[in-house]
Amino acid sequence: MDLRKIKKLIDLLEESNLAEIEIKEGEESVRLARVPRGGYAAAPAAPVAQPEPARPAAPAGPAPALSPEAVGKSTKDMPDGHTVRSPMVGTYYEAQSPDKPPFVKVGQAVKAGDTLGIIEAMKMFNPIEADVSGTVRAILVQNGQPIEFDEPMFVIS
Repeated sequence: MDLRKIKKLIDLLEESNLAEIEIKEGEESVRLARVPRGGYAAAPAAPVAQPEPARPAAPAGPAPALSPEAVGKSTKDMPDGHTVRSPMVGTYYEAQSPDKPPFVKVGQAVKAGDTLGIIEAMKMFNPIEADVSGTVRAILVQNGQPIEFDEPMFVIS
């Protein structure tokens, strides 16, 4: 397993409120877990290059699942409508590439099946599609933001 992949996993774990993540590629496996002292420990289950030494974590304590800093708008300001939630953990991108326009903007009409954005997870780019037709009322995530499973992303009404 590539050391860059391991470092990216460490960054994803650091930016999320996950306690542990385990990834397997063929016969190789890496498990990253938060240590109660506030650091990180890597415990490979198979011979794998050891990542950099444990790094100090953010201050201990439960992180709110949805803080105003973590999403584009707070849930109190969410307009009424259907909420499209993240189907996976990863990094949200609003466009196919940095030089392309965003897939959707607030106020834009969308049909069921239209691409709203993409989530990068494990070097795979997964399209997030509208599951209802309507108008995009709110975009609750920011470009390049790490997101959690079931995190609200869009409001369509």
